[in-house]
Amino acid sequence: MTRQPTPDSGGSSDWASWIGRSQEQYDVIDAGRATSLQMTLDDPFAPLREGDALPPLWHWSYFPEQTRTEDLGPDGLAVGAGLLPPIDLPRIMWAGSRVSFPAPLSIGREAVRRSTILRITEKEGRSGRLCFVTLRHEVIQEKLLCIDEEMDVVYRDASDGPEMLPPGRPAPPATDWSRQIVPSPVLLFRYSALTWNSHRIHYDRDYVTAQEGYPGLIVHGPLLATLMIDQVRRQRPAARVSRFAFSALRPVFDAGAFTLAGTPTGDSAALWVADSSGFLAMDGSASFDP
Repeated sequence: MTRQPTPDSGGSSDWASWIGRSQEQYDVIDAGRATSLQMTLDDPFAPLREGDALPPLWHWSYFPEQTRTEDLGPDGLAVGAGLLPPIDLPRIMWAGSRVSFPAPLSIGREAVRRSTILRITEKEGRSGRLCFVTLRHEVIQEKLLCIDEEMDVVYRDASDGPEMLPPGRPAPPATDWSRQIVPSPVLLFRYSALTWNSHRIHYDRDYVTAQEGYPGLIVHGPLLATLMIDQVRRQRPAARVSRFAFSALRPVFDAGAFTLAGTPTGDSAALWVADSSGFLAMDGSASFDP
């Protein structure tokens, strides 16, 4: 994600008042969006219907930030809108999440997502100043907590030339679970639409190469995470995921196929994504009930 800097935004001391800020969003977990996700992800299971449990992480297609087109910046994202603070660093990325699923989220019923800013921390990184914002999202349906998520968002400076990628670390070798996916522009566009994500880095090749200095369209971090946890559903269809955590390490582009991999151990599994060059792009772990 990229957000344009706000002129009056400043240092960390200015953001203390943002900690504890919250908002609520209501949505119906309708079967239409769930079915559209099934088609987009080439889901092999029977069509989801009212009363079924929504698969893990598919809640990211619900509770969208409702932003007018005139409020979007040149990158396709809102300028200083929503819950995230307008910190004076132009590039934003979803760095990772820790999610628990204490109860099923049922399709066909209304739910509320309560979002709160937990922490704002500034650091110096390899590429300069960084600012981390940690949010908590609680999804509640009929007074029952169904999803409890901590989400890390990192703000950073833009580079002057071609975007420098983090150093590559080879992904682990052969695994028990492995699946290759070619990230076509159609897949990225459809997922953008289903998650109400208008960021141009995912569908506008001219923009992402000329303006942001990347070599191609960027595969959504949430899409990669969703496909990672989908391995549990495909390999252990009777299991119910109770926890999942992931960290984004390196962007994945549409230049070639990426690999979803996993190694189960009892009622848990190590999961990861390897990019087309074999580098570790996303690392995660899941716990599930047998």
